[in-house]
Amino acid sequence: PSEEMVTLTWSFVVSIYSIGGLLGSLSAGYLSVRFGRKKAMLLSNIPALLSATLMGFSRLCGSFEMIIAGRLVSGASGGLALNIHLMYAGECAPRKLRGLIPMTASTAVAVGKFAGFALGLREVLGADVLWPILMATHAVPALVQLLTLPFFPDSPRYLLIDKKDKEACIKAVKELWGDGDHMAEIDDMMAEQEAIHGEKAKSVCDLFCDKAVRWQLITLFLVASCMQLIGINVV
Repeated sequence: PSEEMVTLTWSFVVSIYSIGGLLGSLSAGYLSVRFGRKKAMLLSNIPALLSATLMGFSRLCGSFEMIIAGRLVSGASGGLALNIHLMYAGECAPRKLRGLIPMTASTAVAVGKFAGFALGLREVLGADVLWPILMATHAVPALVQLLTLPFFPDSPRYLLIDKKDKEACIKAVKELWGDGDHMAEIDDMMAEQEAIHGEKAKSVCDLFCDKAVRWQLITLFLVASCMQLIGINVV
């Protein structure tokens, strides 16, 4: 193919990850309620392993289309996992740490990017022979999560508000926070359950039309836009 076609193909390989991320993010809300936070996070590892397989064997099969498909599926896994992880981490954290715990996701993303840059050096896995292994390395954290997450309880908020199982909620709270008096947090969740009783889940369109959260939405949009435009993605 011509040089222009090669450039177009690799540009498509790079950018299609974001399309997958958008699709995964849009499905995160439904899956987190339908299956629960923990099960949805476990399900997100399936596309991660599938994408690692596609990209890892792409050179052996002589197919750049497998890289494109793998990047799309990997993006969907990332968009799904990151959104549900933030929900799960925030809902599992005790009240005094609820603001801090979800922020650890940003630190993990930064560490992951650094690890990716380091592994991508030609002296490591960026060599001509080893790059398929580099493209499949995200199977490692997916496998770690598949092996460890089943031993964790589900989100107490999900168990109480979505599943309406107070006993399971109390059991999860004791597993996560230890023995003690946690009724204040449970009472807060029960009050929230009463407040949203009978309300249907809001869609993305409902969120944009809801004037009650207009300024919060604008603030988050501006912060997220600035993060995308500071140049780190170009680097």
